[in-house]
Amino acid sequence: MNNYFIYVFIFFSLSLCCQEIDLINTQKEIGIKNWRIVNDNVMGGVSNSNLYINNEKNLIFSGEVSLDYNGGFASCRHNFESTNLKGVRYFKLRIKGDGKTYKLRLNQSNRSVNYSTNFKTKKDTWTDIEISINDFIPTFMGYYSRSSPKIKIEKMKSIGFLISDKQEGKFNLEIMYVKAFKQI
Repeated sequence: MNNYFIYVFIFFSLSLCCQEIDLINTQKEIGIKNWRIVNDNVMGGVSNSNLYINNEKNLIFSGEVSLDYNGGFASCRHNFESTNLKGVRYFKLRIKGDGKTYKLRLNQSNRSVNYSTNFKTKKDTWTDIEISINDFIPTFMGYYSRSSPKIKIEKMKSIGFLISDKQEGKFNLEIMYVKAFKQI
């Protein structure tokens, strides 16, 4: 009986210190609109990708990365203009991958610098991944940008996924949700 009260206390304490924000949760129909695909064809490459909701109501980012014509990346981006991320300390992703490494990317409106961090997937396995705000680094055209300021989470207006780093071939990333957690 004492363990029950300890668990209730811990759960109650955690719920008081953190606020959860759904950025992508297709089960709740959050984050399914305002997406766009940006692949290496903007620079002459021939990689391709698509984004859709599967029968299980999860978001699928899939396609094929080609290194032909100096290509090598595929990405998708979601604008969330009305979401306030001020105070967000970390993100939690529930994903099923293909064993490849992807990037989670954040961006301000009308800015060329992205803030990104890598995460590794396990082939055909659902995985929960927590990513701290401190893990994001500024990048410009795929390279670390030393001259860019540290991330200001309250200014971010889009989130996305990218596959690059010479990972040629077919890819498939299934996303159940992406949640942001604020410290309150």
